[in-house]
Amino acid sequence: MNAILDQKLQVYRDQINTIVGELHSLTIDIGHQDLQQTIGDLRDRINEPFMFVIVGEVKAGKSSFINALLDTGREICKVAPSPMTDTIQQIIYGEKEEVIEISEYLKKIMQPVEILKDIAIVDTPGTNTIIDHHQEITEKFIPASDLIVFVFEAKNPYRQSSWDFFNYINEDWHKKIIFVLQQKDLMPVDDLAINEAGVKKYAIERGIESPLIFPVSAKDELEGRKDQSGFKGIRDYINANVTGGKAPILKLQSNIATSQNLNERIYQGLLVRKKQWEADKVFRKDIQSTLDEQEQKSNYQVKSLIENLLAAYDRITLKTERELSGGLSFFPLLKRSFTSMFSKKESAKDWLNGLAGNLEKDLNVAMKDRLNTGVVDIADSIQQMAHMIDLKIRNSQTILKENHDIFSEIAEKRTHVIHDLQQAFTRFMNRSENFTDEELFPGHENLSPNVATGGGIAVIGVILATVTNGMVFDITGGILTTIGLLFAGVSVGLQKKKVIKGFQSEIEKGRIQLEEEVSGKLNAYIANIKQKIDANFNEFDQLLADEEKQIAAIEVKQESIKERLGSIEEQIASTDIG
Repeated sequence: MNAILDQKLQVYRDQINTIVGELHSLTIDIGHQDLQQTIGDLRDRINEPFMFVIVGEVKAGKSSFINALLDTGREICKVAPSPMTDTIQQIIYGEKEEVIEISEYLKKIMQPVEILKDIAIVDTPGTNTIIDHHQEITEKFIPASDLIVFVFEAKNPYRQSSWDFFNYINEDWHKKIIFVLQQKDLMPVDDLAINEAGVKKYAIERGIESPLIFPVSAKDELEGRKDQSGFKGIRDYINANVTGGKAPILKLQSNIATSQNLNERIYQGLLVRKKQWEADKVFRKDIQSTLDEQEQKSNYQVKSLIENLLAAYDRITLKTERELSGGLSFFPLLKRSFTSMFSKKESAKDWLNGLAGNLEKDLNVAMKDRLNTGVVDIADSIQQMAHMIDLKIRNSQTILKENHDIFSEIAEKRTHVIHDLQQAFTRFMNRSENFTDEELFPGHENLSPNVATGGGIAVIGVILATVTNGMVFDITGGILTTIGLLFAGVSVGLQKKKVIKGFQSEIEKGRIQLEEEVSGKLNAYIANIKQKIDANFNEFDQLLADEEKQIAAIEVKQESIKERLGSIEEQIASTDIG
């Protein structure tokens, strides 16, 4: 490779390393440990050679295949009757033979083999092994690979565990894959052809358009029967497609493809997360609309109650005013005065007292009847408000599941918030003190004895009945007291207009007070209950606000990474490697 091209590739490598670093930072922001590890591994291997990862079941002949491919005359990967590869073995070029233990599950084997200047070979544990951690560490190594060599046992390439692992590699990572049918020396030619066709069929069905299949015999290759071992075909493939100066640029393209895959996973996961956030916004808006609508309905019930109270009030007071006006005429009043002097008949004062008494009795009966009916309707409306919200909380839509590949943590957090909301709202509805609201009803501080028979939201009816009855009869009682004082000063003469005017004035004051105080207190009570219900959503509202910020931030970073990876991919594709 010439120096100019090498410098150009180093610039690309540095750019990719920067972008992958940002992708790694994004996974840290997301809080996804596995993605952090995967991208961290990818970043660590950017400067390593083009990497072949050898996968397959235990006893498929992977280690023998590697030994034959390297053709050193030595057993670089141990071969034994029982599973030997309990760690990942990364075989790379070195001036001298050396084994470096990287971790409990990874070792590097340095070998002075010419082909290893262009490629690194990774021997992985079997995909069907019973030894702990084998499949886990194999899967963790796949994302950083540049070519997957899938080794099957030639006599049985149909085992489900192998093809399940193939699905994982192909569907999740879209890696370049070639297939090797190892130990072909144990198969008759016709049977081998059948199995080769079977692997081809399986691969095509799973999305590989033109699968490359190499039947080989490591035994024949190692024992010198190279003309029949089948290794010439796979070496020709490597020479044509990987080595000869192509490996470095292919490595960069592989890194870009893997980074794009990971970034696309974040994007697809973010779409689901955003869909959940949007659904939650709709849910929250529906809660607020429901509260507003139910508040209006409850206020309408208050309006109906007030209208009924005032209609009864007007009818009774007007009737009394007519009686008063007729009775205060000069001759009827004079007659009562003289008659009472010579007999036990009703005097003018007695008549006025009786008139006031009848007014009180008629008002009490009419007001109580209308209050009892109206309060029930208002209480039902307020209770319906709470029950509707409770039902909507229980039926809130879950789109982002707790087992989500990328955003399981936020899904779990949301689940906890919804669960806490359900629990808190249930407690809210079951606590009577949430509905007694003594601040709204001064003078009714001792409501608890009156609600002893109720519980939770059921006390609303009792509360409203107690308070409204007290409020209405306090108002009418004050009116009647003033009218009584007015009547007490009445005598024969020209006081009729003054008395009638005084009566009308007090009745009008009472009417205004009745309308303003009862409607004002009841509407304020409804608004207060609505506000208390809405306050249960504070934590949920905070979740929505946080999600809006986090989703927006992730979108910006993810889109930037996508654009820059696409740009550098185009630049590398146009690079002439000669």
